[in-house]
Amino acid sequence: MTAWVPPDALGRRILCGTEYATVRYVGTVPPTAGIWLGVEWDDPQRGKHNGTHEGTQYFKCRHPRGGSFIRPNKANFGVDFLTAVKDRYGLNDEDNVHPGKDGTLFFGKTVEFVGMDSIIEQQRQVQYLKIIIRLNQLVDISVRECAVSHAGQKEEIGRTCANIRRIDLSKNLIPSWETVTDIASQVQNLETLNISENKMKFPATSISVSSAFLKLRILALNQTEITWTEVLLCAPGWPALEELYLTSNNITVLERPENVLQTLKLLDLSDNPLLDGNQLHQVAYLPSLEQLMLRNTGISSIHFPDAGFGCKTKMFPSLKHLEIKDNKISQWSSINELDKLPSLQSLQCRNNPLMDTEKNQETLRQLIIAKIGQLEVLNKSEILPAERKGAELDYRKIFGSDWIAAGGHWNPEKNKPSEEFLAAHPRYPSLCLKYGAPEEGELKGQQPLTLKNQLLTLTIKCPDKPEQKPLEKKLPDSMTIQRVKGLLYRLLKIPGSELKLSYESSKLEGKEVELDNDLKPLQFYSIENGDSVLVRW
Repeated sequence: MTAWVPPDALGRRILCGTEYATVRYVGTVPPTAGIWLGVEWDDPQRGKHNGTHEGTQYFKCRHPRGGSFIRPNKANFGVDFLTAVKDRYGLNDEDNVHPGKDGTLFFGKTVEFVGMDSIIEQQRQVQYLKIIIRLNQLVDISVRECAVSHAGQKEEIGRTCANIRRIDLSKNLIPSWETVTDIASQVQNLETLNISENKMKFPATSISVSSAFLKLRILALNQTEITWTEVLLCAPGWPALEELYLTSNNITVLERPENVLQTLKLLDLSDNPLLDGNQLHQVAYLPSLEQLMLRNTGISSIHFPDAGFGCKTKMFPSLKHLEIKDNKISQWSSINELDKLPSLQSLQCRNNPLMDTEKNQETLRQLIIAKIGQLEVLNKSEILPAERKGAELDYRKIFGSDWIAAGGHWNPEKNKPSEEFLAAHPRYPSLCLKYGAPEEGELKGQQPLTLKNQLLTLTIKCPDKPEQKPLEKKLPDSMTIQRVKGLLYRLLKIPGSELKLSYESSKLEGKEVELDNDLKPLQFYSIENGDSVLVRW
């Protein structure tokens, strides 16, 4: 018996066992008999050829061995949305009412009960009503990996699932954006939609604006092969959208949104090969954008050409949180540029080549803090006021000699630092205004920032907190007490209390020496390897 093939099978998504594929051909493959499906596998390792059999090419694949021929009875073309919901939540009425025979066996004879048909029908109706009530109670629905391929009967979703707010449709058999619209148009109050991991067709030209997504706030389109152009074509239908997730779509080029995405607060473009940091300028004028994720996009630099040294850019006016970790940023100039962002509060920048320029990660952190004045959180760790003050004072002192050599002076009339110095240290003038300009006498005998100074192995103890176990830490002897405090605030997760530090040494026979000057380095107090720093708050 020949297996049934849907009339619209060509281009449909299917499941074959646990493997996903797209139907690229429907027809005969001589010399064999019967109908075959030519499929392109999502995992090309599952395939055997490129759509060619015995010299005849029946279809094309992106991968030279990504195709196969399978019989229709091996293909699962999926189910409608409501069927998947009922299966997932155990609400299939067909599994709950089994009428069987209209009678009961007594002493070998079947005795029929009058009205049994009516009783069974009543049971069916009661069961159906229970299912409808349960479906109407559902607010969050997840049918991930349930082989959903179409909406089903028109308006049926709206009649039975009137209160849905959030839907997870990820990793199904959705063939097109049109199918998504068919489902969403029946959910009047849809706020969150995840259709990630569905390889589907998106509109290639402008489409009429649907009312299906009027209340949609969060949309995930990860791993759907959507392009940025297609995003902009669909975007007029998302007038209230606040969060858009587009990871792993091979997006390489961005275009400036015109009158769309104006309400967007979060944009995730991670794992797309953007490569060129200037592509970011295309999304830089989204007025509401507060969070931008650019993890593993291949960008090597960031630049805001509209603003000069010490000025704020007009780009990304509302951006508070930026994630640029796992990229190729290697120059401090990109970190300097981030200080131009007027609203930036939080930065994640781990795993960039720049992070390898300093062996001491604590020094690296202090440099970034000093260079970005308004930053409050760095790599998910809060920057406390004491840590910021220490970082900025150190930065001001360490580069003081360079500043003077470049034409800097404590007298404003003589203060003319070179363009080269300001390009490398654009925040330095503001630090001089904040703490006062360094004088030559203050800078004598200082050691370089590279901290190739001696590392001290110290034991951190909390004598008033016996539950806190001692910690061993290696710190440069040039580290100021202010910076040590900043480190301890984070290391010990101490709330915003005033820290009091002292140290004890085997050479001092049990005496404590108070570390009372925040601007002095550890070496000022003659601390040595093996000494203990005592922390109280």
